Amino acid sequence: MLRISKNRALLMSGLLLAVAVPASLPAPAIAQSAQADARLERIETQLRALQRSVFPGGDQRFFEPEITPQGQVAPPVNTGVGTTALTDVLARLDALESQLARLTAATEVNENALRAVEARLTAMESSAPAPAGQPAPAIGAAPFPAPISAPLSNAQPTPRPSGVITPPSTPAPAPVASGPTAERLAGVSAILKPQTADAGDDEYTYGFRLWTAGFYPEAQQQLALFLERYPRHSRVSFGRNLLGRAYLDAGDARTAATHFFENYQSNKQADRAPDSLLFLADSMVQLNDTRRACIALAEFGETYPALATGRLKAQYDALTARIDCA
Repeated sequence: MLRISKNRALLMSGLLLAVAVPASLPAPAIAQSAQADARLERIETQLRALQRSVFPGGDQRFFEPEITPQGQVAPPVNTGVGTTALTDVLARLDALESQLARLTAATEVNENALRAVEARLTAMESSAPAPAGQPAPAIGAAPFPAPISAPLSNAQPTPRPSGVITPPSTPAPAPVASGPTAERLAGVSAILKPQTADAGDDEYTYGFRLWTAGFYPEAQQQLALFLERYPRHSRVSFGRNLLGRAYLDAGDARTAATHFFENYQSNKQADRAPDSLLFLADSMVQLNDTRRACIALAEFGETYPALATGRLKAQYDALTARIDCA
């Protein structure tokens, strides 16, 4: 009986001691717990504010406004040492700080994406097309040489003219002609287009056949199509020269002169560059521009002396006989 009484007294003493320990915690521990609570409240307030900024309206379809149990730090493993309320607060603080860092990173990503979108919109607005009232530049149209400013003249030329050949002025657009007749359509249809392995040469040859048959408008259209589709073909010089001749034979000397000048200026060593220079002089004669005709003839005699006494001698002599450049 005495031993049982002693054991019961020791048990009661231990229980009283266990109850008295929390009440006797030192003041620094209590102050640290109060600071942790204040820190926790501040972080929770900041987190809610950040959530409202990143996800306006707090729609549950897009985010969870509160930290879920899965996002919280797992409770510490029981290692035999009892946990206190302070360690629980610290665990909550770690979870909140981790969540706050993720939300901050998401905010920065969204801001960068918005800046990129604004930059693209600014670039698109700066490169917007001109208003409807302004004419747009023609696509695929080859620029003609700048028009000359000197008027046509019949004045006597100076002996042995020299200088740079200037292109003729750009012709005014021709009036729109009426549709072709049935007879003309039948005549054009009768001209066969060759079909060989060289499609570019076929296009040029078809234009040549139209010009030979006297269908000058159709030849002009076909040769222009050839030059547009095959700008690097070996027949380009032939095509430009023949296009000028198609206009010259149709009575449009001014437009013909622009094509002759372009063919000569683009490559003076091309196959039909000397021919175009002589036809340019012929065009100037028909336009009563004797001065430029003499300049073209002088240029031809200096640049192509062998052709002036060879293949093109007859044409060169005929032109020099028509005008007086002495």
